[in-house]
Amino acid sequence: MANTISDETIEYVGILAKLELSDEEKENAKKDMESMLDYIDKLNELDTTGVEPMSHVFPVQNVFREDVVENGDGSSATLANAPESRDNAFVVPVTVEA
Repeated sequence: MANTISDETIEYVGILAKLELSDEEKENAKKDMESMLDYIDKLNELDTTGVEPMSHVFPVQNVFREDVVENGDGSSATLANAPESRDNAFVVPVTVEA
């Protein structure tokens, strides 16, 4: 293992994650983090020349529709159904006293 994680790093990560780890859990976390970093180093050894970066493993294109207003402003029709309105807004009973 080329990568070593210090006890201080494990303590710091535990604080950030708001975890209380036992000594055994800290040792296991150190081993896990070291093996993850070793694997990343191994992946970095691969020749990726000519390989385009991707944001998704599947060939997904933008599936969203264009954001086009089709029915316009229906506020007057909506306010027509209100029991009471004023200044282009609904009038509702007071629920919180200041």
